[in-house]
This record gives sequence, structure tokens and C-alpha cells, in this order.
Amino acid sequence: MATFLYKVGRLAFRRRHFVALIWIALLTLAGVGAANAPAAGSTSFSIPGTEAQKAFDLLDQRFPGSSSNGATARVVFKAPSGEKMTDAGNKATVEKTVKELADGSEVVSVTDPFTTNAVSKDGTVAYASVKYDVAGVALKDSSKNALEDTATEARATGLTVDVGGDALQAAAEMGVGEIIGIALAAVVLLITLGSLVSAGLPLLTAIIGVGIGVSTITVLAKALDLGSTTSTLALMIGLAVGIDYALFIVSRYRAELAEGREREEAAGRAVGTAGSAVVFAGLTVVIALAGLSVVNVPMLTKMGLAAAGTVVVAVLIALTMIPALLGYAGRRIRPTGEKATWLGGGSAKEAAKAARPNMGTRWASFVVRRPVAVLVLSVLGLGAIALPASQLQLGLPDDSSQPTSTTQRRAYDLLAEGFGPGFNGPLMIVVDARNSDAPKAAATAVTDRIKTLDDVVSVSPAAFNKAGDTATITVVPDSKPSSVTTEDLVHTIRDEGAGIKADTDAQVLVTGTTAMNIDFSQKLNDALIPYLALVVGLAFLLLIVVFRSILVPLKAALGFLLSVLASLGAVVAVFQWGWLSGLIGVEETGPIMSMMPIFLVGVVFGLAMDYEVFLVTRMREAYVHGEKPSQAVVTGFKHGARVVTAAAVIMMAVFAGFITSSESMVKMIGFGLAIAVFFDAFVVRMAIVPAVLALLGKRAWWLPKWLDRVLPNVDVEGEGLRKLDAKDSDPDEDRELVRA
Repeated sequence: MATFLYKVGRLAFRRRHFVALIWIALLTLAGVGAANAPAAGSTSFSIPGTEAQKAFDLLDQRFPGSSSNGATARVVFKAPSGEKMTDAGNKATVEKTVKELADGSEVVSVTDPFTTNAVSKDGTVAYASVKYDVAGVALKDSSKNALEDTATEARATGLTVDVGGDALQAAAEMGVGEIIGIALAAVVLLITLGSLVSAGLPLLTAIIGVGIGVSTITVLAKALDLGSTTSTLALMIGLAVGIDYALFIVSRYRAELAEGREREEAAGRAVGTAGSAVVFAGLTVVIALAGLSVVNVPMLTKMGLAAAGTVVVAVLIALTMIPALLGYAGRRIRPTGEKATWLGGGSAKEAAKAARPNMGTRWASFVVRRPVAVLVLSVLGLGAIALPASQLQLGLPDDSSQPTSTTQRRAYDLLAEGFGPGFNGPLMIVVDARNSDAPKAAATAVTDRIKTLDDVVSVSPAAFNKAGDTATITVVPDSKPSSVTTEDLVHTIRDEGAGIKADTDAQVLVTGTTAMNIDFSQKLNDALIPYLALVVGLAFLLLIVVFRSILVPLKAALGFLLSVLASLGAVVAVFQWGWLSGLIGVEETGPIMSMMPIFLVGVVFGLAMDYEVFLVTRMREAYVHGEKPSQAVVTGFKHGARVVTAAAVIMMAVFAGFITSSESMVKMIGFGLAIAVFFDAFVVRMAIVPAVLALLGKRAWWLPKWLDRVLPNVDVEGEGLRKLDAKDSDPDEDRELVRA
């Protein structure tokens, strides 16, 4: 591996014009394709194998043209203080609004609150339901504008009017945080690498890689039914790993220059050594992201594969475009320890500072001297932070998680005020009576049985399709959609359905947005352990090949689990309990997004292995070349701690930038990933890893002889490059090797 990548690095350095031209051409091609790509249109959300999805599919078959997946809007009216919605003036305003809404080209139906009993008991709140024939993300701007304009006109009469539902669903708006995150990454790169040119290379290549990846996703969005969140994830992951991978190689290049190597040789060796770590680190990220497909949720599978593709692009750019750009930079890239004059380079003070042990060396020496104390404190600290994770509650965000400044949130609150908290999450009961001798009697039995259950406010009469073999019943719970009580009610109705089927041969299915969210959360919970086993198992085998050890990969996996639990604990404390929530703009606490745990496991595992591979391969390299185990730990930190620290800070800055997003899902992911990188890089990799390796000594690198013979030798530590040094005395042989 190292020798092959060494040749790739030297070739890219020499043929830099050709390499740069290829990547620029790919970026241009992807950009032009994205600019001319058709609009993505509707993004479907399905959960194969769940009862809620089966019911939706049945509705599409038995109620053709009902647009069960179409967008909905609830226009909510509230009378001024001291008035009722049934007052003549207010009633006339509502009727006019209903009439105007019905004229929309994409509108299927609009209900009149005065004919559908959609007025609260105290008469102060009423609502009109609007049904569209397409999903919210596919609604034309003209339809959305008409909805908003109609509400504004009604509001001008003195009524409080707000619009809920998914009809006004919009793509997430990103704040200035992403720009600030990139700016902070640039500052960290400048401090770490010592010159503007060195700092600019990782940023430039990361932006090119993300540009290619996100543009490709845009091109394929319509054909593959990709949502806006897919591009956001690809941008988030691609930018972070793109900067980190380039930083690893540029840092190693500067170290090779400091050892007196020529620039082409230094580029080849940087790619051969640090590039090997980048390849395996990238593989772990790809495994983790692609492994999301085992959950069998199409949306999650597409997100994972798209982000994995962006990571592959980042790896290829780091291995080829970075050495090419190093060739262009020439002497503007300085060896390790040298900084630009305007940063203090060339001074006697800098020379004296370079002669002293760096921070990484001093820290590693401290940990090696006191491994037990460091290990115990680190584990106990992360364990304490992980405690809130034991109270984790899962769900999907609804309008209650929107900022209070939005019309969707105000409409949600008005409906809860007028009709009760459960009104925002009604359950739809589908009665499949095709095999029943008395379909209407079966539907009546379902209605009567549900009315006797606790936490039920109202049950609508059964509405049959034209064939008379399928009915829908709407149930309004007494508790809010995201509550445990509502979830229990869904399970209770399903349990009752088994008895009804035995009595009437009619099948009872529970669906609706609330039931769909419950099923989605359960499906992700059920998939978490198999997914964790698959990802950690594959990466464990990969790390055995990389480190040629059993205990080092095992330690890496256990440390990762500790950092993930701690990050989940932090997410629960902030987003569910509300601790420090005001600092990051969390206006409403509630259940943690259902996909957060499995998503955090996948992404953080891949990123955590980046630091593990880069830091520990340096230790492995020193150990293989004759150093004692404890000294190898110090050597690994001497060369790798500064770079890993910079990479972690950069990744945290990039992820933290997404906390300013207007979409709660993106905000939560950004916070979770940022805090997870902090725990994993600075506690697990910087403290627990050296402490465990110091305690294990030579046993850390033990591998059964039979397994050592079976495993392929990937030579991540660059032993093959050492042999090149031995051949330096034979110019002809060396030229043959490089030419190969």
C-alpha cells in the first residue's frame, strides 16, 4: 500500500498540470450538470415493513385519487378577545377564506369549519383543512403564496390567523454559522501549518471535493428521489473529512521536508505514509455511512450512500490533487518548525522553541507516567456525561419543535389551546373489511372498542370507500403527538385489532403521521444493534489488518462506544432536558430525533477512526522501527498530536456551524457530531488511548502467528519505503522503481 501510494504521490507531483486539469474538469462538469438539472420535486418518505406504511399503501389502492401522501394545511382562526368565531362578521371572513382557498389549482378539498364541527367548544378557535394533490416539497410557489396571501387577508379583519401542516414546508435555511466554521478552520490551518499557502491547500481541495459531491447529488436528485437533507449531510461530512485528510498529508509533507528530502520525494513519502492512513480512515467512514442501508429506510440509505460517495471523492483528491498542488506551491510550503516571517518565522525565539519538546510530547510523557489516573478520570468523566442517555426518548420533530416566530408553531399552539394537545396528532384507523361478511358491522365494532380506551378524546364515524370494503376512522388522543401516552395508545389499538380480526375477519391498521413516527422510531431502535455489530465488526477487521494487533482495534472500538454514549447524553441534556438550550437556539425541548442515535453511531464511528488510524499508525511505525512501546506512544504524539488536534478543532468548527440551521434535525445533528468529535478526539484518543497502550506495553501489538501469516501486509507504517532508502546508492535501480 505505502509503496503504491508513494508512486501515486510522485506521479501526481510531476504531472500536476494533468491532475489539476482532471479535477477542474470534473468540477466544471458537475457544476454545469447541477445548474441544468431538473427540479428534484417530491421526496417520498416510506418505511417498508411497518404497519403505518402498509396502511398508507392500502389507502392508495382502495381510495384512488385520495392523495394520502399529499400536502395538508390547517388554517387556524382565533376570534378577538370577547368575540366568538360564530359571530356574523367572523363567520363571513372564514367562509370567504374557504372559498378562496378552494380555487387553488393543486387543491383537492377544503373543509368549512362550520359544517364539519371544527369549532372549539368555547367558540374562540376554528380551523379549515386544505388538502393538496402533491407533497409539500413539490407544491408550486403559486400555491404556497396563495395560501399565505389568503391568510394575510383574513388576518386584516382582526382575526388571529396562522397556517399549520406541511404545505408551507421549505428547505432548511442555513445561517452564518457555516461561514464562521470555515473561517475558524482557516485560522486553525494557518496556525498549524505556518503559512497562507499551506493553510489554503486543504481548504481549496475540500471545497472542490464538496463541490463535485454536492453537484452530483443535485444532478441525481430527481432520478433518485433525494431530499435537501441529503445534500446537507454530504456537505457537512465532505467538508470536514476533506479538510482533515488534506491536512494529514500536507503535515507529513512538511515533516519529510524537515528531514532534508527533495520536494518530489517528500510528496511521494507523504502520500505513501499519511496517505495510507487516509485510505483506511476513509474506508471506515464509507463503511459506517453505507452501512446505514441495513436499516431498510430508503431515505436513510440514500443519505448514507450520497455522503459516502462524497467521502470517496475527498480521499481521491487528497491522494492526487494535494501532491499536485504541492508541486505548484514549491518553496512556499515550509518544512515543519518553520513559519512565515510575518508569523514569527526565522527568529531566534522560534528556533529555541523548536528545540524544546512540543506539547504533544509533554502530554504523552505525562500520560505514560500516570496511565491509571488518566484512564480512570477519563472513563469516569465520560461515564457521568453519558448518564442522561439512559433517559433517551425518541420521536420525529413536528410543528411543536418549530421556533415560536413561525406561523406553523403558532397554528400548532392555537389548535392545542382550542381542541386539546392530541388534536395536532390524530390517528387514522384503516379497517380492511374485504374478507368480512359484514364490513359496516366490523367498522362499528372498531369504533365502539376504541371509544372505551383511555386517552381517547373523540372517534369519528367510519368513512367507507366506493367499494364499501375499506373504512377510515379518525381518533383524537388526549395527549400530544410526541408523548409516551400517545405511543401507548397506538400499541393498545393494534392489540385490540387482533381480537377484532378474530371476531369479524376485518383487519385493523393504525397509520397517520403520529403512527408513522412511532413505527419509524421503533424500526430504528430494532436496527441499532445489528447496525452497530456490522459497522464495528467490519471496521474491527479492517483495523486488525492496519495495526496487525487484536487489542488495539478492540480498544479503539470500546473507546468509540464510550464517546458515542457521552455525546448522546449531551444531546439528551440539551435538546430533551433543555440544559443550556438557549445558547444554541433550541426554543422547544422534546424527544430526540429518531434517527439521531443510529446516525450518530455511523458518522462518529467513521470520523473517530480517522484520528485512531492517523495517531496510532505513527505509534505503530515507531514501534516497528525499534522503539520501546512507551517511547513509541510518545513518538506518535510528537508527530501526530498537533495535527490530530487541529483536525478535530476544524471538524468541530464545521459541524458546529450547522447548529445555526433553521431545521431542528440539522441543528441537532450538527451539535451531536461536534460534541462527539470533542469527546472522541480530546478524551478518548488523546487520553484513554495512550493510557491503555502504556499499560499494555508490548501486549498491545500482539497478534497470533497464524493470523499474522493469513493477513495481507498493507504496510501502512511505510516499511516498504525504508527499503527505498537502502537502494539510494544504486541510481539505476531507483529510477526503475520510480518509473514503475
